[in-house]
Amino acid sequence: MTTLAFLIMLEIAARRYGLPGPLTNQVREVIFPPKSGFLLYASLMLMMVVLTRRQRFIAVGTAIGIDIAFLLVRWVAGVRWMTDGHPFGNGALWVILGCAVIAVTRRTGRERVLLLKGVGLALLLVAGRKTGDTWLLITSKTRPMVLDQYVATADHALGNPSWLVGRIVGATGPVGAHLLDYVYGQLAVAAVVVALYQLRNVAVERAFPRHHLVRTFLVIGLLGPAIYMIFPVVGPIFAYGADGGHWAMADLWPNTPPPVGTPHLMPFDEITPRNCMPSLHTAWATAIFLHSRRGPRILRVAGTFWLIATLGATLGFGYHYGVDLVAGVVFTLTIEAALRSLERGWDRSGTQLVAHGATVFVALLVSYRYLPTEMAAHPWVFGPLLILAMTSVVHVYVRTTRLWDPKPALTPQPEPQPGLV
Repeated sequence: MTTLAFLIMLEIAARRYGLPGPLTNQVREVIFPPKSGFLLYASLMLMMVVLTRRQRFIAVGTAIGIDIAFLLVRWVAGVRWMTDGHPFGNGALWVILGCAVIAVTRRTGRERVLLLKGVGLALLLVAGRKTGDTWLLITSKTRPMVLDQYVATADHALGNPSWLVGRIVGATGPVGAHLLDYVYGQLAVAAVVVALYQLRNVAVERAFPRHHLVRTFLVIGLLGPAIYMIFPVVGPIFAYGADGGHWAMADLWPNTPPPVGTPHLMPFDEITPRNCMPSLHTAWATAIFLHSRRGPRILRVAGTFWLIATLGATLGFGYHYGVDLVAGVVFTLTIEAALRSLERGWDRSGTQLVAHGATVFVALLVSYRYLPTEMAAHPWVFGPLLILAMTSVVHVYVRTTRLWDPKPALTPQPEPQPGLV
């Protein structure tokens, strides 16, 4: 009910600006070409963890059949999905909604609850995407002034990594850019792959684990935009690049680092989202990395690759400053620590871990806002301090969570029998 109330509030807020909200956009995708067919099928895969193998084949076959029917109807009607959305995905959404109807009308007791949880998990993933889009709209409409000059000045302490990585990505040509763009755009699909591994035994055990990646993903997407409202930043490619048009300070990215001066608030358009601080793509990729650590080797390698590639994309495309990424890592570890503490029960170690992460995160934001000039003037002092602050959270998180992990039971060794030695 809390989630539904939150979605309704966002719907009302979006309507005030004459645009559809998350609920309207989701309902539209029942008929109209969806914005992300990959995400809808990933959500379907997530729901199918509660189904038997035979039911999964039926669900996938039904979804593909519905999509083929939609594709034929649109082809006959002359609808061009390339401008309106993806050519597939409606079928996945229809199957998810159909399973909800089946749960209510054909299932009872524990089976009904399990199937509804699977449907709810799938719809929450899709709703999280729609909610994020609405949040970004609200930030662009309600925050006319941005703090990019402050963040860009503070970023001198790290050596302006966005400018450096931007030149490196440009040197790789279209191949490197296309690869990073795919990684950047399909982050939710990568999360579903890790989540599917974590939820692989749900159909057998008839219960969900108390903590998994989808929970962390949704909480990051819920809390992150609230920080955008407090700390609006559009990113170097807009504030200092050609994509900013006449709103940009100058066309400097990625060839010329911005000069150090006295930062001040700068106005920006009502279209570009203020979605830089913290970097949620970094936060989500960090969450994928953390949750992939308990998987097989191929999953761990994939999680590491996705994290590195996402960091390269966020910087190399000019979407974020280096200090955004530092804040994003701390943001994720703090949320993950809070969720794990909630799962196992709060104690002193969990409280200290969350308090440490939250304190460092707030300190980072305060320093970016009120000490950027000092940070730029003394990069050899503040640069290592930023990395040290982030590393301290990583260290405390790893040390504390290792103590939380269950210790393997020791098998007692049989005592030697007399006369056998």
